[in-house]
Parts: sequence; C-alpha cells; structure tokens
Amino acid sequence: MADYDILVIGCGPAGLCAASYAARAGYRTIAVDSLGPGGQLLFIDEIENYPGQASTSGYALAEAFEKQATSFGAEIAFSEAKSIKKENGSFITETSDGEIRSKAVIFAAGARHRHLGCTGEEEYQGKGVSYCATCDGPFFRGKDIIVVGGGDTALTDALYLSKLGRTVTIVHRRTEFRGQKALQDRVFAKDNIKLQLGKNLTEIRGDGKLVKEAVLSDGTVLQADAVFIFVGIIPNSELLEGVAELDHGFVITDGKMETSVPGLFAAGDVRTTPFRQVVTAAGDGAAAAHAADEYIQNL
Repeated sequence: MADYDILVIGCGPAGLCAASYAARAGYRTIAVDSLGPGGQLLFIDEIENYPGQASTSGYALAEAFEKQATSFGAEIAFSEAKSIKKENGSFITETSDGEIRSKAVIFAAGARHRHLGCTGEEEYQGKGVSYCATCDGPFFRGKDIIVVGGGDTALTDALYLSKLGRTVTIVHRRTEFRGQKALQDRVFAKDNIKLQLGKNLTEIRGDGKLVKEAVLSDGTVLQADAVFIFVGIIPNSELLEGVAELDHGFVITDGKMETSVPGLFAAGDVRTTPFRQVVTAAGDGAAAAHAADEYIQNL
C-alpha cells in the first residue's frame, strides 16, 4: 500500500491546482485520473477568459497546470479511483494500480455535460457545438446561435448570448419553459430571441469543419453558426455515494471545501457551486489544499 499525505482524485483545473498547493506546502501529494491531466480542458479549443491569458488552448493550459504541479513535487498517476473509505483516521482509496493510504483526500473528479445524443453532436463538439456560453459565446459575435434547453441555465445563457449573436433561437422539447418566470419574461422581451417550442433537435450539420445548420423533429431546418446545449450536467460523484453528503449528485461542502466527512474535501465542478469555470475550479482547488493543510496539522 502506498502512503501519501494528500491524495487528489481528478486532474482537471481543480485537481491540478490542489496538487500544486499541497505539494508546495511540503506534503507528499499524488493526483490520480484515469484520463490523465487536463480534464474538461482537453475538449476546449480556445480559452480567452482565464486571468493572465489573452488566448490559449485548453491543452496548453492543462500542460501548464501539470508542469507547475510536478515542479513542486506532486506525483501524477494515470489511475482510476474505485472506492474510498476512512479507517482508523486515515483514508484508504482503492485504485486500478493498488491501494493508497492518505491523511486527507481532495475529490476533484469534475462533471460531464449531459448530451442530446443527436446526429452530429459529437462530430461538431468544439466546432460550433458548445456546452458553455461564457466560454465560447464571444467567438460567435454577430452570428446565428441555437440554444437547446428550457431551464434556468438555458434561459440565462440565451439572454447572455443574445447580447453577442445576431439571432438566438431557443429549441425546447416542451411547449413551456421550466425556468423562472422572471427569466422567461426577459426572454420574451428580447427582439433577437426566437422560439421553437415543443420540438427536439435531431441533427446538427456542417461542412466538416464548422456547424452550418440544425434539423428539428418536425423537419424544420435552421441556419446556425453555433449550437449551445444546456440540458443539464452530471457530476462524477459516484465514488462518494454513501460516503459523503450529496445534493442531486453534487458534493456538499462548506466554505473550506470540506465535505460531511472530516478530512475529505471536494473542489471544482463536482461540488455544489453556482458558477463553473476554469478559474473558479482552480480557486476551489487552492482553498481545498489550504484546508487540508489545516486539517492535517490538527491531527
């Protein structure tokens, strides 16, 4: 069994930042992820809203996070965490490469966007298909945009995108929105927001490089430069079911990122948080590492 001070589960922005802070503080730290360093960053072609970076690729930013973490002495392993338990004051985490014992655990496994599963969605991801308005909306100024969804996130982001795009068309499978009435009223009042209700988006078409149009369930073809999909996100929290307190799958934490289990911290998109961005995930990771430091010192 390998022994560490701090185990970080997940190597996205939250996990790598947590590993950097933990290792820099002098703790023997390991971060594990079955997909390797980067997390959702690896699926983002261009980022222009991360502090200090006018424009960079997700891959380049992930590489920078990784190099910084390892420069402080953190170990990074391509390994899948399979179970976690607290035993005699220590955490025992079973991974695909064996058991790891640690004094504290920072859970930063992230979340995944719920996909529609329609034709062309995967092919054009990053080429006009997006799941984050604040990340990718500015790339489509003056363009025709489709938003899929009818909840608060879809309506809020449609309003945001309406400030950037020439037109925004909301496609929703129901005839009424599920979002707050105040948001609905604002959407209805926007001249450049159009509605396609009671319909599903069934196909996304393009020229192989960029999105060009979308097909609805009634056969309607909409010209579009981008399709933003907001039909929910799924936290990668299965490992903590029955271990820590969750809210609809998201890990509940306090301001120090501590979960209902002392010594177990959560950071980034997997926890309950009102805003999910690279910069907020990184901040969560730093806060979690600092709190883990305090926890270990008080053991």
